[in-house]
Amino acid sequence: MPTATGEYLGGLRMSLTHTASGATINTDAPVDNHGRGEAFSPTDLVAAALGSCALTIMGIYAENHGLDITGAKLETTKTMGKEPRRISAIDVVITIPDRSFTREQKKSLERAALACPVHKTLHPDTVQNFIFNWL
Repeated sequence: MPTATGEYLGGLRMSLTHTASGATINTDAPVDNHGRGEAFSPTDLVAAALGSCALTIMGIYAENHGLDITGAKLETTKTMGKEPRRISAIDVVITIPDRSFTREQKKSLERAALACPVHKTLHPDTVQNFIFNWL
């Protein structure tokens, strides 16, 4: 079974469906590449996937070690390169409410984030900057 299916809607837009859940998401080409920028671009999804993956892996680690990171938030910023046109860098800022985590727990959670499959999958030339803010 496919992971996702998609349909080109015209006007540089796509509708994507997650096969297992039926959840849908639309994409649009970015303004700097002939689109209207009215939805995630495919490269926006890559940046969002990196942040989501890292925070999800932190969540798995937290649950397995009796920690609570509920309410953690993320921001991602992607930078596009020109030649070739591709993502050259992704900045991921993860903000975690501090619930008196020890220094070692914080380090372990940060290591977990950097072990996420998307982080490991991206091209080695794609700079991935992670910042962890502990409130």
